[in-house]
Parts: sequence; structure tokens; C-alpha cells
Amino acid sequence: MFGNLSLAEIIVRIVAILPALAISLPFHELAHAWTAVQLGDDTPRLSGRLSLNPLAHLDPIGTLMIIFTQIAGVGMGWAKPVPINPFNFRNHKLGLVLVSAAGPFANFLLALVGAIPFRLGLVSGYYQEVGILGLVQSLLFIFIETNLALMLFNLIPLGPLDGAKILRGVAPREWESVLIQLEQYGTFVLLAIVFLGGSILSFIINRPLMLLLGAILGQ
Repeated sequence: MFGNLSLAEIIVRIVAILPALAISLPFHELAHAWTAVQLGDDTPRLSGRLSLNPLAHLDPIGTLMIIFTQIAGVGMGWAKPVPINPFNFRNHKLGLVLVSAAGPFANFLLALVGAIPFRLGLVSGYYQEVGILGLVQSLLFIFIETNLALMLFNLIPLGPLDGAKILRGVAPREWESVLIQLEQYGTFVLLAIVFLGGSILSFIINRPLMLLLGAILGQ
């Protein structure tokens, strides 16, 4: 399951991913909430989701899944969905797309910020540093990797992921009721894929993840 990772490497990944999640998941959900409020829906504010407090956003199962799958090679999971009412938007389908896309976009921005030290040459992306510099390199790399994986995973068009809501927003109106019904089974499908055929999902995510990592790190 964990490939050729040593116990020390597994411990480093767990330690590194905890602060990454404490930043990345709240930032992702805040982006959803802030965008919805800007578009005229005050539901996220009233629900206490216009916040960077991790406790307001973390979903226990989704968080554990991210930690477990990150150790295995690619983090896949979710936080608590931000409640919104698309009918408060002037254009509810466009608003749904913008709000849903805001979370993955926020993770992409965080990945770009995390890549700045690599781009400036302060740490190297080509070989493993030693000592404190090596720890910083590992923390930054896992932070970038986690945010890119969260972005890609959440763009999969299965409920409750953002990709399902984006699809619902751009699909013809006559598809909407069917897509809403399908979203109800998305969680079960995702869990089945991860635990029964996780390698398929990892294959789908890993290829674009490696391409994005190389692009933003300049490798």
C-alpha cells in the first residue's frame, strides 16, 4: 500500500500533511463561502463558514482519507461542504459554477505560493536537502502536492465533489434533476473506488499531478 516508504518517511509525510491540511482545506472552503457571499448568498456567513478556522470546515472521514491516501502517494478527500442557496444568485447556474470552482482554484493558488521558494532557488526541487533545509523542502513539497491533489480530486464530477456541481451548472437544464439525484450516490461511489479500485483513481490524478508539479516547480 505504501510502496517502498520507510517508517521515517511515513512519519515525515504525516507530520507534513497536518499543517498542509490545516491551511489548505479551510482556505478551499473559505473560497467557496466568500464567493457565494460576494454573489449575493449570505447562507455561508449565517452558517459560520466564512472563516479560516479548521474546526468549522474539517470533515473527519474526508480528512482521515486525505492523510491515508497521501501516505500512499496522493491525497484524496474532502471537507464539509459549504451550504449555499444558488437561487440567491442573480444567475443561479453561473453562480453555482463560480462558487464550486472557487475552492479548487484556491488550492491552485496556494500551490503556486508554495512553489515560490523553489522558483527563487531558496530550496531545490531536484535533490533531497539535509537538515533543517531538507525539512523545509519536504514540508513545502508536500504542501504543494496536497493542494494540487485536492484541486484535481475535487474537480472529479462525482458528488459531493465540486466537479459534480460545476457539471450541474454547465449542463443543459433538462439534465439538472438527474444530476442532483446522482450526486446523492457520489460519496458511496468515491469510497468504493478508493477502497476497491483506488489505483484507478490514483492513475487518473497522478498523471496531471506530476505534470503540474513539474510546471510550477520548473522541472
